Amino acid sequence: MKIREYKILSDYKEVTPVCKSIRLFCLKEDFNTSDCNEVEICLIEALNNIIRHAYKEDFTKNIEIDVKISGSDLEIRLTDTGIPRKNFSKPKLEFDPKDIENLPEGGMGLYIIDQLMDEIFYNTNNGVNIFYMKKRFSKPAAV
Repeated sequence: MKIREYKILSDYKEVTPVCKSIRLFCLKEDFNTSDCNEVEICLIEALNNIIRHAYKEDFTKNIEIDVKISGSDLEIRLTDTGIPRKNFSKPKLEFDPKDIENLPEGGMGLYIIDQLMDEIFYNTNNGVNIFYMKKRFSKPAAV
């Protein structure tokens, strides 16, 4: 089992570097590049949501990121002390993709995360919010 722990400020400038670092951590384990890219997309979306919604763009708060690789599983736990989510139901996006003017303004991030990750859940307790994501990796095809 390999574990990495990160702590960043709730600032959008911090998101890209930590996500790239975690993506490299996945790639070093010889996981499929496409799967690593999906993890990076989900992590960017989840961190941006914490900054925007939980911390209301207060760039001085902390976000803890715990990453664990065990076998072919990657687990990510994001911890914050911001405003808890009121609704974590998985969205159903029902829209006409050809009608660009009426695409939904929000809710797509959680939908994308739910589609790309194998497991997600959210919990809040005593002022601490935890968002958990799990990805089961496929190893790259032998060349």
